Formats: sequence, C-alpha cells, structure tokens
Amino acid sequence: MRYFIVAGEASGDMHGAKLMSAILAQDAQASFNYWGGDLMAQTAPGLIQHYKENAIMGFVEVVANLHKISKNLSNCKKAILAFKPDVVILIDYPGFNLRIAKFSKLNGFKTAYYIAPKVWAWKENRAKILEKYVDLLLLIFPFETSYFKKWKVNSVYIGNPLATSISSFKSSHTSLAEKPIIALLPGSRKQELKRMLPTMVALSQYFKTHQFIVCGAPGLEQSDYLPYLNAHVQITFNQTYDILSKAEAAIVCSGTASLETAFFNVPQLCAYKANAVSLRIAKLFVKVKYMSLVNLCLNREAIPELLQEEFNLETLQSQLKNILIGGNQRNQMLTDYNELNNLFTESAPTQKAATAIIGLTRSTLNSNPKY
Repeated sequence: MRYFIVAGEASGDMHGAKLMSAILAQDAQASFNYWGGDLMAQTAPGLIQHYKENAIMGFVEVVANLHKISKNLSNCKKAILAFKPDVVILIDYPGFNLRIAKFSKLNGFKTAYYIAPKVWAWKENRAKILEKYVDLLLLIFPFETSYFKKWKVNSVYIGNPLATSISSFKSSHTSLAEKPIIALLPGSRKQELKRMLPTMVALSQYFKTHQFIVCGAPGLEQSDYLPYLNAHVQITFNQTYDILSKAEAAIVCSGTASLETAFFNVPQLCAYKANAVSLRIAKLFVKVKYMSLVNLCLNREAIPELLQEEFNLETLQSQLKNILIGGNQRNQMLTDYNELNNLFTESAPTQKAATAIIGLTRSTLNSNPKY
C-alpha cells in the first residue's frame, strides 16, 4: 500500500522513521512519499522535502514567512495528488498538517493523525477540524483519552513511543561519566538557540566541578551553536540519549525534551524564552497551567518552569543547586518521576500505531475499488 507522511520537525522525523519501520514489518510491499528528514530517508526511499525547509515557530515568525508557508502547502498538496496514497499520515506539526488533513479528506484520501494536536492546551476549535477531516487520531498521552471523548473523532491511545525507546536504551547502556554532567538542551530552532543558549552557557562559570554538554539538535549544524559557546562547554551531536543517561541534571527547553529527560530520571529545569509579541498573543489562547509535558501529565509543578524574565542567570544558578546531588528538591523530583513513569506502561506503541493505520488503509481498499 501507499503511504504519504508529513513530518515537519526533527521529532516528527524520529517518530516517522520508527513508524515507517513498523509499517514495513507488517506491510512488506509498502511504498512511501514523505516530508521528513534524514532518519526517515535512512528507513525507506521517498523523501520529497526536508523538514529543515519548514521549521517556523511563533506568531511573528509565521507572519513573516506566510509566502513560504503558502508555497510549502501548495507543493505538499500537489505531491499528494501525484502519489495517490492509500492514506495520508500526519505527524504533529498542527499549523501545517491540519490544513493538509482537510485537503486530503476533501480529495478522497483517508487520513491518520499520529501525535494529536495539543488542542487541550490551546486552539480548542481545531478539534472540530479533527472531527471533520481525520479518520484516525493516535494518542500518546494518557490524559488525552478522556479529553477526546467529548469530540466525535475516532481516537486510539497507543502509549508513548519515547517511553518505550528510552526504556530500551537504558537497559542496553551503562551510565558512567568521568566528571558530573549537566546537559543543556536549548531547543531545535535557531531562534531558540539565540534566546536561550547564551544564558545556559554563562551558567558554566559557577559550576566548575561539572562539565556542561550541549546536546545538538537534528537539523542544526555546529556552526549554529559556536557563536554562543565558551571554552568550558562542549557540544555533541547524535548523542542526546547517551548524555542524558549519564547526566546529574539538565536545563531543557520546553517541549518533548522535558519528557525525555524525565524518562531518564534526570532532575531538570524546564525553561522557555519566546519573542515577546508572540508570547503576549499566546497568553490570550493558552488554557493550561503548565508549559512542560512533565507537569501537564502529573497535573502539578513537579519540575521548575522558568519562562521569559524568570529565565535568567541568577535564577538558574539558584535553581540548579537545588536539583544537583545533595540539593533540597532532587529527591522529590525523582519521586515524581516514578509516578510519571507509571503513567506510561503501554508496550509497543509504534507497532500499535502501524497496525491501526494499516487497518485503516485496508478498510479504504475494501470501500474504494479505485484503489
């Protein structure tokens, strides 16, 4: 069968590659066209556009790039029509993918959405788009199950693929380090590096008994980081899990990385600094109390959240001392992590996602002779 996949970010590329492998294990004749990245390209041929060409985040940045976004949408629609897939699989990236869902459904293609848009946090009206244009919604957070019951969308909770991947990694790797590590995960976009990395790096002068290591993000180059580094801070690429498995603590840009860090049982400070205008606009719409996935899943502040002006050198220094070995918040955070891990007990989530999607395509074949 034919699968068209749209992954607009580095995390989507990772999930997309694993999903493609799981589909191939169940459908040996599968063929793909996709927007994705290097990991998906290593899994199977069919890359049309790399996510590096799509990465835009923030209200101001989106407005400044409307022409580029419009062109990307047009190109993606043309590619879908040319490929004539049995199903269009959309991975996260809602600003773009919800438009593709509508187009795909109106043009007679089945649609599956893997990693649901966070409509429980903001832009709840997007759930109506899911109702109308998405045939299968695959959920990865336990609390989403009850939330989506109030919407007429075919949703299935499959478990969280990050939890499974990290559990597997931890069981096959040792976690020794010559010098205590503080991991820095400043985000996967250039504007995040510019706003956050200089402050993270400056912190290294106050903790000289530790080594600070920046985990380079897929899609970025070493040259993107060098202007912000000093002689006391290293940078590595393609070693994030290895670094986290050895780290004593971490400072993490809000997003998927905060959940990954928690699954590694690494005490962390979760931070974010956005364009001021974008943040003011976002505050008008955001409905949730927390910005980190860890706190959202636990429904309390288990890890500190440092947003905007709170993300400063003095606060970071004080808060980091609290979560290092001997710090007064470390043990409680590790206890909270145990509770978090108990929420994610589903096994083989990616395989379940592949099974559900293949089932959807087969129902398409049965009901649409043209395929």
